Amino acid sequence: MKYLHTMVRVTDLEASLRFYRDGLGLRVVRSMDVPQGRFTLVYLAAPGDEQAQVELTHNWDPEVYTGGRNFGHLAYAVDDIYAACERLQQHGAVIVRPPRDGHKAFVRSPDQISIELLQRGAPLPPARPWTDMPNIGSW
Repeated sequence: MKYLHTMVRVTDLEASLRFYRDGLGLRVVRSMDVPQGRFTLVYLAAPGDEQAQVELTHNWDPEVYTGGRNFGHLAYAVDDIYAACERLQQHGAVIVRPPRDGHKAFVRSPDQISIELLQRGAPLPPARPWTDMPNIGSW
C-alpha cells in the first residue's frame, strides 16, 4: 500500500493556486481539465517530495462546501516558519495561529482548509511580530 494524495474541493481555482502554489510554495505536479465531468484537477507537492500530494478539485458548476469535523488539517514541515508565514501573508493569507513559539503555525486556505506549518528541526527563537499576534478564529 502507498499513500497517494489528499483531495480538497476548492471554489476558486486561481485563488487556491495563489495560496497553495505561490504562498505555501507547493509545486504543481500535474493538472487536467475533465470537460465531460465539468471539473479540473490540480495535483501539488512540496518541492523534493512528490510522493505526498494534495489534489485540488474544482467543480465548474458553483457549489457551496461545508467543512466536515472529521477532517482536521494538512501539515507541512518548513525550513523557516517565519519566512513561510510572511510569504503567505504577502499572498493574502491570514495566520490564524501565529508561530509565537517558533515551532508551529496554522493558516487557512481560501476555502477554509486548515494548514499546519511546523518548523523543521529545533524551534526558532521567539520573534516579533509573531510573539505579539493573537490567535484568530479556529484551526
